[in-house]
Amino acid sequence: MNEHRAPEATLSEVTTVIPAEPSSGEDEAREVGVGPWPGPWPQGDHYDPELLANGDRRNVVDRYRYWRRDAIVADLDKVRHEFHVAVENWSHDFNIGSVVRTANAFGCAAVHIVGKRRWNRRGAMVTDRYQHVHHHPDAAALVEWAAERGLVLVGVDNLPGAVPLETYPLPRNAVLVFGQEGPGLSEEVRQVCTAVLSIAQFGSTRSINAGAAAAVAMHAWVRAHVFDQPVPDRATTTQP
Repeated sequence: MNEHRAPEATLSEVTTVIPAEPSSGEDEAREVGVGPWPGPWPQGDHYDPELLANGDRRNVVDRYRYWRRDAIVADLDKVRHEFHVAVENWSHDFNIGSVVRTANAFGCAAVHIVGKRRWNRRGAMVTDRYQHVHHHPDAAALVEWAAERGLVLVGVDNLPGAVPLETYPLPRNAVLVFGQEGPGLSEEVRQVCTAVLSIAQFGSTRSINAGAAAAVAMHAWVRAHVFDQPVPDRATTTQP
C-alpha cells in the first residue's frame, strides 16, 4: 500500500456529517468532510496530528483527507500540468478567486496575477492554499518571466480578429492570459500574445466573465494534451 494514501477501507468507516435541514429563515452552512480518525492513527509524516484528532473539514478530495497542507502541495507538484494562467488585475477583479479555484481543479502549474497584488480570495474557496499564485507588477514582467522559461503567451478575449479557441491548437507550454470583466485584455498584453483566441458564444450577452472563460480555456488545454483530442482542421470546419 502506498504510504501516501489513506487506507480506503479504514477511511470509508469515518462518518461524514450530514446536517439536518436548516431551520426556517436561516442560512446555515453545510458541514463537510470527515470526523476524527477512528482507531489507531495511520503512520506517515504527511498526516496532520491535529486533523487526525479533530477531523478534516477542508475542501479537499478524499485522497488528501488528514494530510498536512505542505504535503498536499508537494504531492500536487508532482502531477501539475505544464500550462499556466495569467489574469490582469488593474482594478481589483472579483473573478480572480474563481480562476484560482478552477486552476487548482485542472492541475494548472501556476496562476499569475498581473497588476495589483491584492485580490479577493473568497471565490477561491481556500484553494489558493494549494495552488501556486505569483504576482507580476506589469505585462513586461510577465513577458520576461515567461520568456525565461520558454512559455508562450496566448490571450483569450472576444476581440475583432481573434481566432476561435475551438479551432486553435493550444501549445503545451501555454500561458493562458485573461483580461478583466468589462475592459478585457489591455492593449499592452494583446501586443505580447502569440495569438488571441475567442470563445464561441450564441446568446445575447457580449461576453462571459474571466472565471467562466478561464474554465473553458483550461478544459480545452486538458482535452488537447491530457485526452489527446485534437481540434478540428480549420480548413475543413464548416462555418455556420
